[in-house]
Amino acid sequence: MSAAELLLSLELGLIYAIVAIGIYYAFRVIDFPDLTCDGSFVLGAAASSVALKYGCNPYFALILAVGAGGIAGLGTAFINLYLRVTNLLSGILMAFMLYSINLKVMNGIPNLTLIDEVTIFTNHNPLLILSLVGGAVWFVASYLLCTNFGLALRSVGQNKTLSVNNGVNIKSMTIIALALSNGLIALSGAIFSQHQGFVDVSQGLGTIIVGLAAILLGEKLIPWRSPWYALLACFVGSFVYRLLVSWALHSEALGLDTQDLNLITGIMFIAIMFMPRKKACLN
Repeated sequence: MSAAELLLSLELGLIYAIVAIGIYYAFRVIDFPDLTCDGSFVLGAAASSVALKYGCNPYFALILAVGAGGIAGLGTAFINLYLRVTNLLSGILMAFMLYSINLKVMNGIPNLTLIDEVTIFTNHNPLLILSLVGGAVWFVASYLLCTNFGLALRSVGQNKTLSVNNGVNIKSMTIIALALSNGLIALSGAIFSQHQGFVDVSQGLGTIIVGLAAILLGEKLIPWRSPWYALLACFVGSFVYRLLVSWALHSEALGLDTQDLNLITGIMFIAIMFMPRKKACLN
């Protein structure tokens, strides 16, 4: 593996670590199996790219992406809580509808290029920018889980009955958590599109698998339950996952091609599931 491939793996690892944090908020914090992420990832990329096309500041475009992803999360919460659809199906339905919504956002064009647009990476080192953004997301997301609000949020995923008895509004917490989750995933999609210089309506396919693989792999490597370590594990798992994928694709002994990416991802995800996990530590 060349230095350029290693650098690209690190950059993509930082981008998808934000996806992993978003998925962590839904799957681990409130115990909600949300599958909206495949659609909200592209929604963030589409909203950011269209904003750039209209001359918006690239950082403001990221804020718009977070808002768009938050709205998608609110949609999933509404379908689940008020239309009485199961949590798994509500996420699937929202992701299904987002495909058409994303095309609408992109004015019916399935892919857009950002080659001539000013992005957050223009005239800057991509690794430095990604490190700063990733570090900021990690700090804010971890700190939030350590506040009284965060403790209430975490209690929803641990014991709903006990949460209700202590005055926690389950519906409100679910709505907020899904909005935060999909907002972060959309942010990652926006950063990805600016990093790669394009957005495609189908590029969110498999986002849930990549994010979960990063979470599970990170939990195997860093078993501490503290929010600071748990979300740091998302970054470690994402980077290691990217390294493994890059190694598999560039290994002459394996003889795999780019078209085998989904096969490699699926096998790797199964392997991670069967990896022995260290005993979790509370610190």
